[in-house]
Amino acid sequence: MTDAEVLAVLALLNSYVADYLIRQTVSANLNMFYVYQLPVPRLSEQDPEFAPIVERAARLVCTAPEFDRLARGVGLKDHTEGTRDEAERARLRAELDGLVARLYGLDEEAFAHVLSTFPLVGGGAKEAALGQFRRLASVL
Repeated sequence: MTDAEVLAVLALLNSYVADYLIRQTVSANLNMFYVYQLPVPRLSEQDPEFAPIVERAARLVCTAPEFDRLARGVGLKDHTEGTRDEAERARLRAELDGLVARLYGLDEEAFAHVLSTFPLVGGGAKEAALGQFRRLASVL
C-alpha cells in the first residue's frame, strides 16, 4: 500500500459512518473479524474523492517532524503543512466525514441519523459534519 492509500483507509475507518456500522455488529468486544467484515469503499488514486480525502487526512496526521516522510509522500512540503489549530482540525474532520458519508451513498436523512447515535459528540461537531455533507451536495 502507498502512503496515500494508507491515509485514505485511515480516514474511512475513522469516520462516523464506519464507527456507526461497527457498533451495529459488535455486541461486546471488537476483534479483527468485525473489522475485516466492515464494508469500506474501495478508492484508487483515479477516483475524484481520493485526493481530497488524502490531503485532509495528511493535514490532520502530519503535525510533527516524525511525519515529514509521510507528508512528502502525499504531496505536502513537510509537517508544517499539517494543522494543529483546533478550529482548522475540526473543519477538516467535518469535511472528511461529509466526504465519507457521500462515498457510502448516504442521503442527508441517513447521515443525520448516523450522527444522532453519537451522544458524547457535541452538537457543533455533528452540525459541522452535516453542513459539509450538504455543501458537498451542491459541489458534486
